[in-house]
Amino acid sequence: MTEIRHTEPLPARKRKPWLRPALVATAVATAAAVTFVVLPSNEGAGASAQPPSRATVALLEDIALAAEHEQPSYGKVRDDQFTYVDSKVSYGEAYDGKFTVQPLHRMELWMSVDGLHTGMGREAGREDWDLPTDVKPGGEGWEISPSYNNVKTLPTDTDGMYDYLYETAPKYSGQERYQAMFVLAGDLLRQAIVPPEQSAALFRVVARIPGVTVIENAVDAAGRHGVAIARKDPDNPSRDEWIFDKETHEFLGERSVATDDFSDVKEGTVIANTAVLRRAVVDRAGQRP
Repeated sequence: MTEIRHTEPLPARKRKPWLRPALVATAVATAAAVTFVVLPSNEGAGASAQPPSRATVALLEDIALAAEHEQPSYGKVRDDQFTYVDSKVSYGEAYDGKFTVQPLHRMELWMSVDGLHTGMGREAGREDWDLPTDVKPGGEGWEISPSYNNVKTLPTDTDGMYDYLYETAPKYSGQERYQAMFVLAGDLLRQAIVPPEQSAALFRVVARIPGVTVIENAVDAAGRHGVAIARKDPDNPSRDEWIFDKETHEFLGERSVATDDFSDVKEGTVIANTAVLRRAVVDRAGQRP
């Protein structure tokens, strides 16, 4: 979900760096999104979590139905076009043992539809940067790429999508399997334009992941209030939350919340935050709809 950079391990726990899957796939090596520090994988931690409650499953089904029937149409998407995601973001950073959270700022990403054209990133406070075609169709990392031509080929049935996440997500992360599945699903939902059938399948799969819960009141980076689908990260003192509009069930954004005190961060602090403001398909990198 969130891209939190640590330049050195936090004390008291042995950790290792891990690059978030969607960032590997799109080469989004930004100053605010580089590595995420995790504990060594513990397969049993996620497996021992409680299955989602009936209320959680029911909410995810409502979200899936909304995704199937209420998503905007982008028309016929060409291979030479780019998906555009406009967001408000804030990421946590650790330097010399001190953890700080950036001020909220705008970030725009243009990602190649077919993975063969150089994309672009634009973020307040830094120069524009290229998103090179390091991950190409059929190559390493393509199976988790948020490029539209990959996402549209993902399974549309729940069982197939579950198998995809179960087998694929752990290959690109050092996290426990179920957390890796939750993170990859969230990265795709945030960074990509996901067709309605695949989007609905992702939400129905999440209803099967142990440890997934509902938080009735959550606020995204744009100040919009909603309901959150959440999961405690077994590898870090944080909880990932996907925030949805309570009425329309539209995906609003994500945030990560500290679940324990660590470094100079207090429990309950929002340590990373993203609000998706707009998605579109455009003809060239750098073009705004």
